[in-house]
Amino acid sequence: QLQLVESGGGLVQPGGSLRLSCAASGFTLDYYEIGWFRQAPGKEREGVSCISQSGGRTNYADAVKGRFTISRDNAKNTVFLQLNSLKPEDTAVYYCAAVRGWIGACSRFPISIDEYSYWGRGTQVTVSS
Repeated sequence: QLQLVESGGGLVQPGGSLRLSCAASGFTLDYYEIGWFRQAPGKEREGVSCISQSGGRTNYADAVKGRFTISRDNAKNTVFLQLNSLKPEDTAVYYCAAVRGWIGACSRFPISIDEYSYWGRGTQVTVSS
């Protein structure tokens, strides 16, 4: 069964950091681009970042550029999202999602929810003092 599982969320003070992980089981991530999305209460889900199959292309939403970093370790079948300098407005449930690499979804930003085939259940990030 194809599955993505996010972890690493939690409660952090403004200015703090978290590292989110997205682990795949049942398939290898080598052939997939990965996107991170987030959804705050009462808001639509939005694209945060994406990474190509090789890791050579990454994209970020303007709101997180310079603060978040996406990376992948294909040997561990895991993608990471490093969140630094967190702000209260970063509070949301963060989801990772996978799409076949040949589609080239990460070459277009903002990334489209509709293009991603496999989704995790999300991890909560709360930024509050």
